[in-house]
Amino acid sequence: MEKEIATVYEPQIQEKKWYAYWEENQFFHAEVDKDKDPFSIVIPPPNVTGQLHMGHAIDNVLQDILIRWRRMQGYNTLWMPGTDHAGIATQIKVEEVLAKDNISRYDLGRETFIDRVWEWKKQYGSRIITQLKSLGASCDWQRERFTMDEGCSRAVREVFVTLYEKGLIYQGNRITNWCPRCNTALSDIEVEHEETPGNLYHVRYPVEGSDGEFITVATTRPETILGDTAVAVHPEDSRYSKLIGRFLLLPLVGRRIPVVADEYVDPSFGTGAVKVTPAHDPNDFDMGLRHQLPQIVVINSDGSMGADTGKYAGMDRYECRKVLVSDLKEQGYLVKIDEHTHSVGHCQRCGTVVEPLTSKQWFVKMKPLAEPAIAAVATGKIQFVPERFTKIYINWLENIRDWCISRQIWWGHRIPAWYCECGEVIVSREDVHSCPKCGGKVEQDPDVLDTWFSSALWPFSTMGWPEKTPELAHFYPTSVLVTGYDIIFFWVARMIFMGLEFQQEIPFKHVFIHGLVRDGEGRKMSKSLGNGIDPLAVIDKYGADALRFTLVTGNTPGNDMRFYWERVESSRNFANKIWNASRFVLMNLDGFHAGEQPDTSRYTLADRWILSRYAQTVAAVTENLEKFELGEAARLLYEFIWNEFCDWYIEMTKIRLYNKEDGTNRAVAQYVLWYVLSRTLKLLHPFMPFITEAVWQHLPHEGASIMVSEWPAEQSGLICREEERNMELIMDVIKAIRNMRAEVNVPPGRKSEVILQVAGDAVTNVFQANIQYVKLLAAAESVRILPLSAAKPENAMTAVANGVEIYLPLKGLIDIDKELARLQKELEALDKELTRVAGKLANAGFVAKAPAEVIEKERTKEKEYREKRAAINERLLYLAKL
Repeated sequence: MEKEIATVYEPQIQEKKWYAYWEENQFFHAEVDKDKDPFSIVIPPPNVTGQLHMGHAIDNVLQDILIRWRRMQGYNTLWMPGTDHAGIATQIKVEEVLAKDNISRYDLGRETFIDRVWEWKKQYGSRIITQLKSLGASCDWQRERFTMDEGCSRAVREVFVTLYEKGLIYQGNRITNWCPRCNTALSDIEVEHEETPGNLYHVRYPVEGSDGEFITVATTRPETILGDTAVAVHPEDSRYSKLIGRFLLLPLVGRRIPVVADEYVDPSFGTGAVKVTPAHDPNDFDMGLRHQLPQIVVINSDGSMGADTGKYAGMDRYECRKVLVSDLKEQGYLVKIDEHTHSVGHCQRCGTVVEPLTSKQWFVKMKPLAEPAIAAVATGKIQFVPERFTKIYINWLENIRDWCISRQIWWGHRIPAWYCECGEVIVSREDVHSCPKCGGKVEQDPDVLDTWFSSALWPFSTMGWPEKTPELAHFYPTSVLVTGYDIIFFWVARMIFMGLEFQQEIPFKHVFIHGLVRDGEGRKMSKSLGNGIDPLAVIDKYGADALRFTLVTGNTPGNDMRFYWERVESSRNFANKIWNASRFVLMNLDGFHAGEQPDTSRYTLADRWILSRYAQTVAAVTENLEKFELGEAARLLYEFIWNEFCDWYIEMTKIRLYNKEDGTNRAVAQYVLWYVLSRTLKLLHPFMPFITEAVWQHLPHEGASIMVSEWPAEQSGLICREEERNMELIMDVIKAIRNMRAEVNVPPGRKSEVILQVAGDAVTNVFQANIQYVKLLAAAESVRILPLSAAKPENAMTAVANGVEIYLPLKGLIDIDKELARLQKELEALDKELTRVAGKLANAGFVAKAPAEVIEKERTKEKEYREKRAAINERLLYLAKL
């Protein structure tokens, strides 16, 4: 046991102390123990460039709660930590550092640049791990992995080569999303679409050999006209049926392009005719394949116009748009320009508008991999929590395109493909130094793999695959994946199909989805809005436990939550409440021996009530954790600790605790206090690990830490509904007396007479046996218990609670004249405020000019003042009768 507990809870001191203690004793570490059931989670690996934000905070708090709970339940728990190399983001970060010295990566060369990135990773890459520790994350840090460490890199190469050998990875010229800023291809889900105001340009395409005849098409990107290779219409559109198969002359260029019929075209949108640019639009690319159209690339990888675009060559794509539209207008091709809001794709990492480009890339065939991944969820082998995300997941996989996995950057897993001048392409698990066909020199593909390729293997690569390790055999499949809904497609789906392909087993049994943490106005936190909340700043001010409890109590599975500083303050107050209540218990445990269980016949009503409420709390908290209703479990604990244990039970024990002459009854109170507090701290530990450890170490206990103590067992034998009803009856009466005293401003130290009129012997017996609680907690000098048939007391306030009539005689309790004068004065002040507000609202000028929210605020004030005035008048009438 620790020495005397501090007077004030200081989270900054306690949290550092106990986290160091946990690490020193290796409580987070788990070896394979086949005698225990496994419970494992792999952390969604944060980027090595990352800094802790609220998304990380909520995600890791939820994981930590589950891990700590299962650890206490006796499972062989593993929380596998690690970080992601974050290819594009990390390369950008290091290039920014180099740019300060006017150095580019090309100046350094590939090998030297990669060395510089590794140096940067060594210096800054562990920052977010340190920050996760400050949050209380109980990961097995001895097993920390990195997506580019030796083991993970070997797994990546094994997967790539195996998929290639199966024909599931191929190289081809296809349309991809291209970021001109990052200068690399992106997968579809790395593109964020935003509704953007723009224009719809209507342009005439003359019909070849027909004077004055033309087809009008509408486009949002006129600069791509230079790459058009057809105009498409719907085969059943009677307006254009005679033109199908004929040719048009491309405006400004003069190139002959055919009119083709394709069911993709929506005849009701625009003019019903669409330009087809196969090299610069994914849907046009597909149409181009169907009609064997050429692919003409007119925009370069840096967003400038290509060398074959004539006068526009070298222009930025948006500069070209302006000039080209002016030329269309001048030459009579431009019909009109309409304002048009449309969805525009932006690079998820840098925000640049992406450019669909045809280029040679590596792809994964998705359909063969998607089918078993759909079946695993559809049949319930993998369950989404909440279940509604199942449909979203399945719908995406059913409509998935092949995955572009090559990236034109240097930092990452280099594609294990080598090329020889003889045309041979070698894909190999080992590095290749010469061509196996001709013996000639080979060059490795310069591209690297999409970062999500390596993270898709995370559940099994972190456990040693492709080796058959004990960890892989014991902890895979993992138990649950905790993640936000925003990366279901990025990561969750890919882990599922990779796990099924390479382990012939699902990677996890549950996918626990949480929402985003938004600001108080419901907006997404972002740098551009400047509304982000730094979790570390919250921890520095209020402590990690306060932040953790705030995040979990505001959380329901799958839903976004709003962050309010007031809620953090409330959580901090909860921590202080626990500390102060614990100090009280500890100060009154002198002479107590935990091993000596008292005679249960000596339990009071309050003892049996709190034990019953405790037993129900154990069952409810455990049940909600099993259902992933972590927020509800935390709420139940809050209600039990604050309202029932602290505000009621502790107060009820004071009679016995302070009576040291009655050692037997005092020992009973001590035992129940210790029993309920020590076990309730265990229930609370997964949510607020630091304060629970700090208090538990001061209490009589067995074991080295609360985090490796046993989770409280359910004890239905302690539940007693009748005792709970009796206690609630007494509590309701006490609350009613307190309310009456407050209404007439009775000083807290002045005791009063209380008269209770009750029906029946059973209720009478309850009050007679427990009258001390009413006296203690309702400041009652005396309590008379009478039958309902007795005469009603005069000159007394009255209330009814659970069928009990309560009378509070006012004679000698308050100075009625003084109270009447006070209320009259309060009424006059209210009347002044009412006159002021009513005048404001009656002023036509104020109502016409003031903002709506200001007017509404004044109306709310007026309503509140009137309600308060009515209540005071009612009290005045009541007192006047006494």
